[in-house]
Amino acid sequence: MFRCYFLLLLCPLIWCSCFKAYKGKINIDGSSSVYPLTEAVAEEFRKQHADIRISVGISGTGGGFKKFLRGETDISNASRPISPEELKISRTNGIEFIEIPVCYDGMAIVVSPKNTFVDYITVAELKRMWSPQSQGKINSWKQVRDSWPDVPLNLYGAGTSSGTYDYFTEAINGKAKASRGDYTASEDDNVLVQGVSSDIGGLGYFGLAYFTENKAKLKLVPVKYSTESEAVFPNDSTVQHGKYQPLSRPEFIYVNLKSAKKTYVQEFIKFYLEHASSLAQEVGYVPLPQAVYRLSHLRFTRGSTGSVFENKSIVGANLLQLLSKQE
Repeated sequence: MFRCYFLLLLCPLIWCSCFKAYKGKINIDGSSSVYPLTEAVAEEFRKQHADIRISVGISGTGGGFKKFLRGETDISNASRPISPEELKISRTNGIEFIEIPVCYDGMAIVVSPKNTFVDYITVAELKRMWSPQSQGKINSWKQVRDSWPDVPLNLYGAGTSSGTYDYFTEAINGKAKASRGDYTASEDDNVLVQGVSSDIGGLGYFGLAYFTENKAKLKLVPVKYSTESEAVFPNDSTVQHGKYQPLSRPEFIYVNLKSAKKTYVQEFIKFYLEHASSLAQEVGYVPLPQAVYRLSHLRFTRGSTGSVFENKSIVGANLLQLLSKQE
């Protein structure tokens, strides 16, 4: 009896030592492309705000939006703007949100370091590889460019729930989600890195940060917009100034309006926009112009909801012009 009573007295002490009480929690999910930046920001924020718990998941842009539009997360990482179908769901479910661009990304086209024959690739050649009409027909590198060897073509790319998939298919094939289906697909870019790195016939695409993190395992391929164009690598300058086309894109976070009214979420977003520029460079992405960060924070503090990309194409969009028109 005494033993049981002693354990009951001890239980609160055990509970307190095992479970930390937090003043607030921020649940984030979504794009694997945006994950490295958001996780870097969250890590730095935790150092100053140890009493705020922040979880950052990776379920792809589409998967993240599903959770976000059910009210399960406070913030959704997205490597594309919210889609018209998702906007309808947000209105049906009464989920208002604030859209915030956080960085630029140059989508990396990569092959294995064992591949010595690829010096550059054109947008037309990428389309020949990836178009829906190529499924079951274009199976060799030689079928894409006659001077390339007759090596089996093995493709690696984003899964269908990924915003990277949506952007790539729109930029290369002219329509979002228009793609051949016989390729190795994953929402986890690390899976694609592992696949391409050891496959001499492999070619893949994913966010620049994942190439930067794995550059010893991969070969980056410059892209020509047309056969007459210069072959361009994605980097800070070519992405920010629009030279790496059509595979330069902005990336976003979406904040639930109800969550945005919480003081600690406001502090996190302020911290995010103040540090996004430097941390984007650290993780391998390209900072936005400072004017875009200022306008984004102004929209957040005003509680400006909705997407500036509603009924607009993301490919080739000018963020500064779009945000300035909203003011």
